[in-house]
Amino acid sequence: MNRWKACAIHLGISALIGTVVIATMLLIWYPDPFFTAMGGNDLVIILLGVDVVLGPLVTLIVFNPKKRAALLRLDLGIIGLVQAAALAYGVSVIAEVRPVYMVFTVDRFDLVAANDIKAAELARVKDPRFRSIPWGRPATIAVKSPTEPAEQMRIIQSALEGSDLQTFPQYYTDYEALAAMALRKSKPYSALRRRHPESLALLDKRLADLGRREDEVHFLPLKARKTDYCVLLDAKSGAVLGFLALYPW
Repeated sequence: MNRWKACAIHLGISALIGTVVIATMLLIWYPDPFFTAMGGNDLVIILLGVDVVLGPLVTLIVFNPKKRAALLRLDLGIIGLVQAAALAYGVSVIAEVRPVYMVFTVDRFDLVAANDIKAAELARVKDPRFRSIPWGRPATIAVKSPTEPAEQMRIIQSALEGSDLQTFPQYYTDYEALAAMALRKSKPYSALRRRHPESLALLDKRLADLGRREDEVHFLPLKARKTDYCVLLDAKSGAVLGFLALYPW
């Protein structure tokens, strides 16, 4: 076996592992459109650069069929260990910033990442459903505003530091409990036509995909780390129907 064949085999194995990792990540942690909303493209490029490119490239450089078999196995083993460690680190970073909740907050939705929720606030949670950070697909929930003045002030101060109400799990509740409020805060789908006259075809197609008339759909903004979206709501119940890739503000 020459170094090019060894590199090709290593590349094939690395590509297979990378595909499995990314597919799992997209299906579970970053369902559409959360991957784009959270800036997942940047994370995947780094992950693939380390796993699929760097490892096989090093194999191409160090592989020498004239080396003793034991020494060659040692070299390849070290490369595999370093590559596995880099992959594990990349996955841990992606897991840390994965979206865990889409939270209705006062007049919009916020996409909350795992590392947005602090351990000190989790310790205050009484509802067992929200006592730990979930590992599955992001759930749609809502957050209630506290009524105590001292707690309101604490959250205001926290918001000035970058952690607003949506990162306080002790106030989480079912989305259905505040769906009526979300509907009152929402705007009619027709407003998107006035804001985005260049996207009328997209707006029509989305309605057709949903099987709804324009007067049956409202929307609210979705605030995310990278790209904001429109969350489409049923105009009668406030139930989430889907998303639209248009600037919502």
